[in-house]
Amino acid sequence: MFKDQPKGLIPAALSNMGERFGYYIMNAVLVLFLCSKFGLKEETATIVYSCFYAGIYILSLVGGIIADKTQNYKGTIISGLLVMTLGYIVLAIPIFATAENTTWLLSLTCAALFMIAFGNGLFKGNLQALVGQLYDNPRYAAQRDSGFQIFYVFINVGGLIAPFVAPMLRSWWLDAHNLVYNADLPALCHQYLSVTDNMGLENINNLYALASAMGHDLSAAAPSEISAFCSEYLKIFNEGIHYSFIASVAAMMISLIIFILTKKGLPTPAKKAAVETVKYTPAEKQAMAKEIKQRMGALFAVLGIAIFFWFSFHQNGTSLSLFARDFVKTDSIAPEIWQALNPLFVILLTPVIMWFFNMLAKRGKVISTPRKIAIGMGLAAVAYIFLTIVCAADGFPSGETFRNMSIAAREAAKTGPWVLILLYFFLTVAELFISPLGLSFVSKVAPKHLQGLCQGLWLGATAVGNLLLWIGPLIYNACPIWQAWVIFAAVCFISMGAMLAMVKWLERVTDEPQN
Repeated sequence: MFKDQPKGLIPAALSNMGERFGYYIMNAVLVLFLCSKFGLKEETATIVYSCFYAGIYILSLVGGIIADKTQNYKGTIISGLLVMTLGYIVLAIPIFATAENTTWLLSLTCAALFMIAFGNGLFKGNLQALVGQLYDNPRYAAQRDSGFQIFYVFINVGGLIAPFVAPMLRSWWLDAHNLVYNADLPALCHQYLSVTDNMGLENINNLYALASAMGHDLSAAAPSEISAFCSEYLKIFNEGIHYSFIASVAAMMISLIIFILTKKGLPTPAKKAAVETVKYTPAEKQAMAKEIKQRMGALFAVLGIAIFFWFSFHQNGTSLSLFARDFVKTDSIAPEIWQALNPLFVILLTPVIMWFFNMLAKRGKVISTPRKIAIGMGLAAVAYIFLTIVCAADGFPSGETFRNMSIAAREAAKTGPWVLILLYFFLTVAELFISPLGLSFVSKVAPKHLQGLCQGLWLGATAVGNLLLWIGPLIYNACPIWQAWVIFAAVCFISMGAMLAMVKWLERVTDEPQN
């Protein structure tokens, strides 16, 4: 697996692993955290989520431009780690949200999210550009795809651990105050405390039942006592999540130390550019311009496909998180923890997929990177078709309708966790055919003087997909949920067809074998 790989690959991957740890904590908790802390409606929380995740990727374009302009990739990467650390420090401060401070506190939270997104933009694309330049050496050129797959595995080691952190700290903090975690209780507490929400009798009974299970009999309590219980539960519940961001700060510092200690082993594009001062004839310039135009055209074609993949895949932080919370019988397992399935499958399946591709290559049946991406879109469609069938067969209503049912009725209707396991299996295999190989494709097709910019464009396409994430929860709460999954399946199938139609052209542009 590590044979014939450049020495700088593992230090770069380790530097990225800590940053991904903080990212996956945020990915697991952000929507649910915004709802539990500020009482935001899920549709509103997912708009904030969508903007934040779009910012992470669109600001990578800005980070790429800065690094290309200054030719100081390593300094830009270090700045990004420091800015992200500051953002996580702000989020780690536990301030209880009240009617009086919600406006400025939510604004402060969004400012911290912007710092994390901007720091990520300075860091992420430029580190990937340096990794790609490791393979410009002809000695390692044939290992480019496998190198990015290894890089991707290390990213997901941090992602495997991170989803356990917030639920663990939250449950520990609740237990220290003689309270118990329950995914439904924050929303019920906010409904009771709200002066505008109309809390139905069924939800009042649900609040009493959940409080009673913790030893708090509210059925005969005065309204002031019920309000005090709700406020205390929300305060302790969210303090536990705030403390998980301290772990993100520590992870950022580890990434920073690793990068500073190992950066000498990574390429220095500024030095390389200074040597390459060659004069070209008009004919050579015209040929170079034509080649650059073809390469950028191929890049933008693949970016268009990537938009729709990330629109579908990153539902794991929005509508799929809500599905895990509402419709899956997970008992004592917090919904955030199911986010760990994706990085777990990445770690387990990457060696298998690499072995499969190598076996085909030895038999002379090389699958080009564009074809792998098309296959990945098909697999993503299969994942959503599977989920559509399950939800339609079980007759699941919309998320909002389901949450307004009694606790007993909901528990009886929920499906088993095997659904999430199979769903994330298919989505992860699709991801492994698209995300690391997409990074590899960009590093192949990008002109040498635009490496940072092109990696930023790849992440910018991800940003556009993320801007559409709010659509999933909107349909999820408005219609029977199988209809949301049908839309994602259709998007993935159409994208696969478009990619297959372009495969021959993309293979010619990248000089890859055509089958």
